[in-house]
Amino acid sequence: MTIISSLVLTISPGANAQNASGGSFSVEYEKYKLDNGLEIVLHQDHSDPIVSVAILYHVGSSREKTGKTGFAHFFEHMLFQNSENVGKGEFFTKIDDLGGTFNGGTWNDGTVYYEVVPNDALEKILWMESDRMGFLINTVTQAALEREKDIVINEKRQRVDNQPYGHTGYVIDKNLYGSEHPYSWQVIGSMDDIRAATLDDVREFYENYYGVNNATMVIAGDFDKDEVKALVNKYFGEFKPRRKPGALKPMPVKLNQNSLFFHEDNFARLPELNMVFPIVENYHPDSYALEVLADLLADGKKAPLYKEIVEKRKLAPRIMVYSNPMELAGKFNIIVRAFEGVNLNEVQAAIHEGFRQFEINGFNDSDLQRIKNLRETSFYNSISSLLGKSFQLSQANVFGGEPSRMMDEVRLLNAVTREDVMRVYNKYLKDANFLATSFVPKGKPEMALTGSVRAEVVEESVENAGSQSAGLEDVEESFPRTASIIDRSIEPPLGPEPLLKTPEIYTNTFQNGMQLYGIESAELPLIQFSIRLKGGQLLDNPEKPGVARLVAEMMMEGTSLRTPEELEEAIGQLGASVNVNAYSEFINITANCLTRNFDAVLALVEEIVLEPRWDEVEFERIRQATLGTIAQRNANPNAIAGNVFNRFIYGENHILSQPITGNETSVNAITLEDLKAYYNTAFSPKAASFHIAGDLKQDIAVKSLESLAKKWSGNVVNIPVYKIPEQELKSKLFFVDIPDAKQSVIMAGALAIPRNHPDYFPTSFVNYKLGDGTGSKLFSVLRLEKGYTYGANSFIMPRTNAGPFIASSSVQSMFTLESVGLFNEIITNFGREYSAEDLETTRNALIRSNAGKFETINSLMGMLSDISTYNLPVDYVKQEEKRAGKITLVEAKAAYDKYVKADKMIYVVVGDARTQFERLKDAGLGDPVLIDKEGNVLKL
Repeated sequence: MTIISSLVLTISPGANAQNASGGSFSVEYEKYKLDNGLEIVLHQDHSDPIVSVAILYHVGSSREKTGKTGFAHFFEHMLFQNSENVGKGEFFTKIDDLGGTFNGGTWNDGTVYYEVVPNDALEKILWMESDRMGFLINTVTQAALEREKDIVINEKRQRVDNQPYGHTGYVIDKNLYGSEHPYSWQVIGSMDDIRAATLDDVREFYENYYGVNNATMVIAGDFDKDEVKALVNKYFGEFKPRRKPGALKPMPVKLNQNSLFFHEDNFARLPELNMVFPIVENYHPDSYALEVLADLLADGKKAPLYKEIVEKRKLAPRIMVYSNPMELAGKFNIIVRAFEGVNLNEVQAAIHEGFRQFEINGFNDSDLQRIKNLRETSFYNSISSLLGKSFQLSQANVFGGEPSRMMDEVRLLNAVTREDVMRVYNKYLKDANFLATSFVPKGKPEMALTGSVRAEVVEESVENAGSQSAGLEDVEESFPRTASIIDRSIEPPLGPEPLLKTPEIYTNTFQNGMQLYGIESAELPLIQFSIRLKGGQLLDNPEKPGVARLVAEMMMEGTSLRTPEELEEAIGQLGASVNVNAYSEFINITANCLTRNFDAVLALVEEIVLEPRWDEVEFERIRQATLGTIAQRNANPNAIAGNVFNRFIYGENHILSQPITGNETSVNAITLEDLKAYYNTAFSPKAASFHIAGDLKQDIAVKSLESLAKKWSGNVVNIPVYKIPEQELKSKLFFVDIPDAKQSVIMAGALAIPRNHPDYFPTSFVNYKLGDGTGSKLFSVLRLEKGYTYGANSFIMPRTNAGPFIASSSVQSMFTLESVGLFNEIITNFGREYSAEDLETTRNALIRSNAGKFETINSLMGMLSDISTYNLPVDYVKQEEKRAGKITLVEAKAAYDKYVKADKMIYVVVGDARTQFERLKDAGLGDPVLIDKEGNVLKL
């Protein structure tokens, strides 16, 4: 073992970045290397009894070969199957049952696997991770290979083929980089390549890139350093190093001319323009100024592209600009999703004019400082969790050579000058060649940029979407055992039981009726706070839905004292974020800021709440943006399924049967007077609760709110009570046609129970094994056993009134009937089959999960919001923990049988009617009913 570095990183990215006590915030770590080349970074944090383990392999899609693309991502999937000593599917179930979370991720340059668990399970995680690092490949069988192909292909169908604009990345990268560049193919790869993959291909990839000396492991959290070093050596020390892949040198690209492509998108209703300029790789000296340039061009109402595209020409509701430097090359992206009917030539002209205005007017020091302030706060938020720190440390080590590089990034970004920004603008954007993609609605090629050529996009037909694993028997296969100096067949026991802590909550009631709920958390110099107003969509007029959401949008568009631009500038100069959002049962005003800026940010939020501006110009912009959202929603299979499902479970007369956006007719009819009337009714302190978590003492928090409490008054808010329709006498199946959909979205459920009902917890308790996570029955059968889907789940939506039980998935189109049948069968039989073993597994998992449930201030805010919204006891977490420890099998089964009525559910399927509708007559749910996207019955 070689100690490489042991450092304390002092984090002070801003000129005055100090916490409330006056000291700088630090991250301490130790980096060392085993003799076999594995690099380990240790970061101790005893705040919570949890640990995070992240292993980053220096292999992404850029290491693949033409004809064998998608292997890095595919291999990420394979590592969750089984290894010599961890059985099939146990990586999913074991970590779930330990009360932990886990996942993996692959991108162009790397693949990461991570877990967060109670600290007594650290040795189990190291045992499991080492087993798949050194003892996986012998267990990869032909059947396992083919089944995982189905799952990866389903993921591609779900995330790419069945999504609006899903093929954008493919068109850009293929044509920007050219066939010889390793960024020219997508991370998910070619499905033909995946289908053709052999066991020999998989073994070769594993041998080449999954060596111990091609990885960095970061362990962060509550552990003893000497014990952890011994465990790491025990489980990873015996691995032999392999030939380490050679380093790839940067491969930036250059365009000799503009390249223009268009695609008619089956799921797009709004035209979208992407302009991409090739730039430098990560860590290049110019990359930091390019990041700042992206923000200056488009972030905020002062930005030249916003002013030209959104404000002046009214072509789109918003724009997105970002710089994306990667290991080998980079892209500077400008994305504009225009209003319905806009020709993208107009958008391109506006972008060029925005560039011209930027050259003429430039920007000032205040603009630059605002960007740096926002990035400072963003950095603190990115390391607010152990996992966030682990990601930062591992990526800095693998791609930057040292964990300390994460702080160099902050320092170099903060050192960017106005001259640097203009220099990179002139070098990479001004008069530079670019690649542009125009994704337009099907049948509207005339909306694309003039001169665009039709992009080549690979889309399989519904009929040809077959299964790789069909006909293969899933039999237990023997495999040779790899020798080890320890007995790896013995699963290590848990360590000493962690001391589970729940945070202390303080409360206060102000004279105006506003309730305060707070938690002190001083780990980071951050504060998050919110005002939650009960009502939300429930206060909308059923004849004119959509008002609550428009009110929420308008609250951020200036105050009586500040224009929209001035308000945004004031928030940005404080490095803060403030947002207002409407939901079914409440409106949320949220803010996140550095501790030193809390008073100033709170004053701005007070101004927003008490002095709305009701700007006519911004109202019209937001109305048009909402109409665009509605148009696009009506082409999104998942959104369609949700909207239709709500209509049937709530009944046509209930406001929640309507989308919160409203519909095209209602949004066009809504006036500013409607918004003012809603505000006068709903924005009352008597319906408000204030939540705060972070680096602020209770007495200071109470004192800080005295001004708002004194100025804010209002009446009691009477929330309408809607009649809930009678439950169906039997299950019904409704079908919405999306021609040529490669996936079918399935949603099943019915109204169940309010969040604060005594039976909510036991019902949710039973659902854990039905559909809550990767160890659940739905996931295990539909994904792991059948390979029909990328994922399946169920839950009970928390509501003040009866919340629905919902089970859902997006499945391969050709297995729609089979999947609906499995949903019906599993939900029907689950209560009867629920066992004492299921009960004990759930009991342990739910109690143990509390160890890390309140690690971040964001999670603390969630707990406070639940308490106030659903009138829960302040110690409800402890109460539910005690109930979990005592619940009996009889109680659990009774709750499930009472609230999950498998024979009285609404099923909604959104897919290709031509190939799937008739088949569903055999689903055992009666004849399917064909409906339109609003839920109206269509004649056959």
